[in-house]
Amino acid sequence: MAYKGLIIKSTGSWYQVMDTETKTVFEARIRGKFKLVKSRLTNPLAVGDLVEFQLEQDDIAWITKIEPRKNYLIRKSVNLSKEAHIIASNIDLACFIFTLKHPETSLGFLDRFLACCEAYNITPLLLFNKMDMLDDEETDIVKDIVSVYENIGYQTLEISSYSKFNLPVLQERIQNKTSVFFGHSGSGKSTLVNALQPDLNLKTGEISETHRKGKHTTTFAQMYFWDFGGAVIDTPGVREFAMIDVEKEEIQHYFPEIFATGRDCRFHNCMHINEPKCAVLDGLEAGTIEESRYVTYLKLMEEAEAQASDSRFA
Repeated sequence: MAYKGLIIKSTGSWYQVMDTETKTVFEARIRGKFKLVKSRLTNPLAVGDLVEFQLEQDDIAWITKIEPRKNYLIRKSVNLSKEAHIIASNIDLACFIFTLKHPETSLGFLDRFLACCEAYNITPLLLFNKMDMLDDEETDIVKDIVSVYENIGYQTLEISSYSKFNLPVLQERIQNKTSVFFGHSGSGKSTLVNALQPDLNLKTGEISETHRKGKHTTTFAQMYFWDFGGAVIDTPGVREFAMIDVEKEEIQHYFPEIFATGRDCRFHNCMHINEPKCAVLDGLEAGTIEESRYVTYLKLMEEAEAQASDSRFA
């Protein structure tokens, strides 16, 4: 007999699957060969996947089928630079935790995350965490960054896990949704989950004094259910998001302000690099296109071109 299930934990070779009807959780493995969504993905199953499974006498669940995903986010594989690993799937809201310090989050990392959300049709929410640790000057810097991203059209929220600043607002936004929290190690993902629901008791780590970076405390992706409705997927600290099998001509579609401005370019196929009468380059000069975002745009273009070259010579 086939049962419907939801993957709530992945450790690589073993999974935990929850029966969507009875809410019973089983240890599970994959039966047979699964065709990966993309050839460059290293894992066939991810937390958030809806599956079919069968039960054996020893209560081991054997996963036999994956339902089509509505979306997913991927990161570059740790050991294989040309491979990618699915972090989570079927996400309603991707919450990016930005910290100005302890540790410092780069705007390039944020922009890469947002481009991935655009590419894979995921709604992002930018959470500016540890606001209680900032002085007036640093608070102003955050407010300037918030202004840039809100003008593009992204939702933002300034929060603090320790002072509980704006946590009721966040709770309202994630209620009855499947959310995933992203950010560098040490940005406060697990602390934030614990602040929203203390009885989960997720392990939290100290910031390394030597490198001012967080120690990895989450080693496997896992889904937790909120008492107030919905769920969160806690993920290991992600160092770099990835897009695979994307043409370089598509990259501008994942930067809303570049794509919108590009409609005024002289050439309809303008790539916004060095073409004449390019509205994006004019916007860059005028300050209406943020330079840090444009730099990330160029980097993603280069990566897409390099991937295409690798594919041709593979």
